[in-house]
Amino acid sequence: MTARENDTDTDFRGTVVAITGGTGSFGSTMAAQLLERGAAQVNILSRDEAKQDDMRRKFGDDRLKFFLGDVRDAASVQDAFVGADYVFHAAALKQVPSCEFFPEQAVATNVTGSHNVVRAAAAAGVRSVVLLSTDKAVYPVNAMGMSKALMEKTGQAFARNHPGSETVVSITRYGNVMYSRGSVIPLFIEQIRAGKPLTLTEPQMTRFLMTLQDSVELVEYAFRHAQPGDLFVRKAPASTVEVLAKAVASLFGLDEPEIRKIGIRHGEKLHETLLSREEMRRAEDHSDYWRVPMDARSLDYELYFDEGADDALRVEDYDSSNTQQLTVDETKALLLKIPQVRELLARA
Repeated sequence: MTARENDTDTDFRGTVVAITGGTGSFGSTMAAQLLERGAAQVNILSRDEAKQDDMRRKFGDDRLKFFLGDVRDAASVQDAFVGADYVFHAAALKQVPSCEFFPEQAVATNVTGSHNVVRAAAAAGVRSVVLLSTDKAVYPVNAMGMSKALMEKTGQAFARNHPGSETVVSITRYGNVMYSRGSVIPLFIEQIRAGKPLTLTEPQMTRFLMTLQDSVELVEYAFRHAQPGDLFVRKAPASTVEVLAKAVASLFGLDEPEIRKIGIRHGEKLHETLLSREEMRRAEDHSDYWRVPMDARSLDYELYFDEGADDALRVEDYDSSNTQQLTVDETKALLLKIPQVRELLARA
């Protein structure tokens, strides 16, 4: 059964699944759910041996197999994909500031590394590959977003150039995952506990808010429904960073936190976009998700010289300023869905 036919089976029972960047926040959460749902084997590819050892001890499950390597190294990717049915590609350089100072490193991991993943998956006969992208890939203004946009193009180019391939390559794009590595929420909690002001780049900056579970469900949805080259987005609420800071402070007993504005950092946007207006024109509404089919038109522009679309101005981007805006209380309710936050509150 191919990924295109698989619309109901979400337990991955008896399958072999490979996760690049598998020791990260997403990868470890995904691995736990795959094992719970009956995966025969989960291959973890990452370059951090200490995190692999921590994960091995935490899980204590022989079905978890660890591969030390890097997506930049095609051979190590190939080794991790032998016998795999599905691949989650989560390995990436994700920090905006570090990618701004070292853009060549972002390209090496996010673009060339993703090319290695797609090529190795196809060579290994993998059924389906889901590439994890970011809202920063839309109208990118920083090196991280630019490299992720090219990652998306790499996946879609494979789908376009290999229409007969049995490997379905699709893309998921999501906003900030709350309490993931590098998230601002742990920083706010640390500052509150230390009695320090909460540092905000720009109080009116808006950001999409998603739980880690939301991002996992988005990837699973892509596996069930993807056609080659598809892009999937999960609809998500947003808040200003000021609202987020006040919500975190309120949960930890501080109703009037001191806030210090530090200014927008290198490569940051005031609002983040999950779908451009061009993509929204083609998007299909799937209730909790948007599906954007790959633009498979010919690149022979002469065919369209006398034709054009007249509805482009009637469609808006889907961004963090025009989605549902959460209040402080609504943001607190969302924060309470995060296991780490609940654990910290229980110990307080």
